[in-house]
Amino acid sequence: MESLRWRKSSRSSAGGPDCVEIALDARGAAVRDSKNADGVRLKFGDAGWDTFLAAAKTGSFVS
Repeated sequence: MESLRWRKSSRSSAGGPDCVEIALDARGAAVRDSKNADGVRLKFGDAGWDTFLAAAKTGSFVS
């Protein structure tokens, strides 16, 4: 995952608590907290990424 090109999500707040970066590759995607670039990263295959996006779009992760 070290060679991935990370980009900030368009849904991230400017300097706020909600800062997410994604990196796409041929096998799927990775997600990380942009405030902690060396921290935990979630890695998804293509099907898992589609499921993650669908859940995010419906607000399934809001507490």
